[in-house]
Amino acid sequence: MTCFICLTCGVQFAPSAAEPERCPICEDGRQYVGWAGQRWTTLDALRRDHANRVEELEPGLTGIGTEPMFGIGQRALLVQTPEGNVLWDCITLLDDATVTAVRRLGGIAAIAISHPHYYSSMVEWSREFGAPIHLHEADRRWVMRPDPAVRFFSGDESALLAGMRLLRLGGHFPGATVLHWPAGAGGRGALLSGDTVQVVSDRRYVSFMYSFPNLVPLPAHVVERIARRVGGLRFDRIYGAWWDRVVDHDGAAAVRRSADRYLAALAGEGDELEL
Repeated sequence: MTCFICLTCGVQFAPSAAEPERCPICEDGRQYVGWAGQRWTTLDALRRDHANRVEELEPGLTGIGTEPMFGIGQRALLVQTPEGNVLWDCITLLDDATVTAVRRLGGIAAIAISHPHYYSSMVEWSREFGAPIHLHEADRRWVMRPDPAVRFFSGDESALLAGMRLLRLGGHFPGATVLHWPAGAGGRGALLSGDTVQVVSDRRYVSFMYSFPNLVPLPAHVVERIARRVGGLRFDRIYGAWWDRVVDHDGAAAVRRSADRYLAALAGEGDELEL
């Protein structure tokens, strides 16, 4: 029995004797089946030609990402605290070198993931480090490899350790979640957003989408709800899902001005939008 991995999204499936027929995550309108059709790999195969980059991003925060890029290409974030470490979002590749590096940083006490596109091989990480996985119950049906370590929370908020909180914002997925890290950015606070709140190429701004690869926007009332919810948090920095997608400062204001720009575009406001 093998835990096959979807080559396009990087999500690992429950053990099976043969490759699954389909990947429901990729067939969903927020993602896509690869142009070459549905293809699969395994963790052993991935270890042969990929490795993880482990890099400190700021005191108490380490990025972990796979090279060359695999799947969607996100990198995970390890938040280090005296009460234990939290792995935010996840990547598929877990190898001996990564295990050694993470153990040197204090291991993992809890795993939390923003949305199903980053579930990857979360069960492998959980079993290696003995860490529970925290997901929002609204996305329960997207768990392709069920495991007793998965703990579903309900409502709009769930406390983690060291003052960190998970906040369900919705939008990209019904259970799409961000992690608020009050001690981040030198005590000014940081928001670890995955792509629930997506840092864009102009890193003074973020965006909000139902589907990023298929360019499907969210309706105005959802964007306003997300901005209002984030507006109640104190943070200066935003860490998106990729290495270079970081709003280094003025993060809370960036969310508000980004939401205002988005809503104005939907309303057809501004000279540049006139026909």
